[in-house]
Amino acid sequence: MGGRNLTRREALVWELAPSGAMRVPCLLFGSSPLIDALEDGVLTQLRNVASLPGVVAPVVAMPDAHPGYGFPIGCVAAFDPEAGGVVSAGGVGFDIACGVRTLLTDLDAADVAPVREVLADALFARIPAGLGGTGGLRLSERDMDRMLAGGAVWAVTEGYGEAGDLTRCEEGGRMEGADPEAVSSRARERQRDALGTLGSGNHYLEVQRVEEICDARAAAAFGLRPDQVAVSIHCGSRGLGHQVATDHMAIMRQAAPRHGISLPDRDLACAPIASPEGARYLGAMRAAINCALAGRQVITHLVREVFAALFPGCHLRLLYDVSHNTCKVERHPTRRGNQQLHVHRKGATRALGPSHPDLPQAFRGVGQPVLVGGSMGTASYILSGTDASPPAAFASACHGAGRTLGRKQAVKRFPGRGVLAALTAKGISLRAHDLRGLGEEAPQAYKDIEEVIQAAHGLGLAVKTARLRPLACIKG
Repeated sequence: MGGRNLTRREALVWELAPSGAMRVPCLLFGSSPLIDALEDGVLTQLRNVASLPGVVAPVVAMPDAHPGYGFPIGCVAAFDPEAGGVVSAGGVGFDIACGVRTLLTDLDAADVAPVREVLADALFARIPAGLGGTGGLRLSERDMDRMLAGGAVWAVTEGYGEAGDLTRCEEGGRMEGADPEAVSSRARERQRDALGTLGSGNHYLEVQRVEEICDARAAAAFGLRPDQVAVSIHCGSRGLGHQVATDHMAIMRQAAPRHGISLPDRDLACAPIASPEGARYLGAMRAAINCALAGRQVITHLVREVFAALFPGCHLRLLYDVSHNTCKVERHPTRRGNQQLHVHRKGATRALGPSHPDLPQAFRGVGQPVLVGGSMGTASYILSGTDASPPAAFASACHGAGRTLGRKQAVKRFPGRGVLAALTAKGISLRAHDLRGLGEEAPQAYKDIEEVIQAAHGLGLAVKTARLRPLACIKG
């Protein structure tokens, strides 16, 4: 493709052939408009990822891909530990286990409309948000260890939520293999008062209306219906996850020469999976995943309290909780057979098909819910995993719309007050701690969510189940 060395393999599949230090090809998923608009930085970063030791073909860019640190956001890359494969802190990112959790109510949009502003105020007051935001929980060292090892399971045992929630969480709400001792004292301190808080940036809590059912069978299995009110929570491991990434990236950079690893980009910091540095990072990363799962579970409890006060008898059932910044050990078909690989998903969501053995029992026969958040003020989607997904995708799908403008660019172009006024005019009740943050997250700073979803659907990465529109949005 004109000067970018991309070859169109299928209608929605483009190949970046190996060159230079690349060990494997890269595949880019998306329509012609999405690929034409793709920043060159994404291609550079894909080439760098494809040059890492033990990488398995191919390295993949999802339809929402855009530049990140080290790995592009919207990237999936798998590594073979038996071939000297690495685990990369940059391949998971700073917001470890950032993800989306969607709750389904038994309310219609008409039930919420008369009290929408009151509901927005109540959620804004009850769920702490913003940079450095703290909540009502302060964890002792003992509780910190238990939370890092137990995730949402720990939160439920502490009274935050229902046991049934755990059957609808990725990993059953608890990531095995966590090593709380690999989490530094600085990381722990940053999380001491932050559990159950939203944070800032693109994180949000959104009250939504099911605008359209796209697949009646899957929607019925998920419990979705037209005009239903849902609540989606988008957040991650907060300062703890950021510090885990910071700490272990420094360790990996220092250890790289000893392992014979030459880094084309310092943000690609990595270590052999079998090395002490790799093992310690995996233990810390899994603890950060549990931190994120516990945090979203606590927020779920707080949301339920708000709805119970305003809508007595209302029940909020968890649809699913899925993370999109992780590295997981999974089996996938490759040219060498069915291999156990370490799959990095940075800004990509696991999307298991109806017959996948790891699929929770509740979704057998229909596929895993894939929760794709829109840009603030636009539609979000619920997709379902499919057995028709290309093997090259490593059972993954997109996670959002994907940025087209950096945050500094967006702030200059879209003043926060203007964004607030535009969303208010659309009938969206918006609450935020920081007007600057609204400019950063202006809908115009993102790709067209419809174009991204259509590409994912067309490829069979995951298929459209329902489209949701925001009624109220809580931002940091």
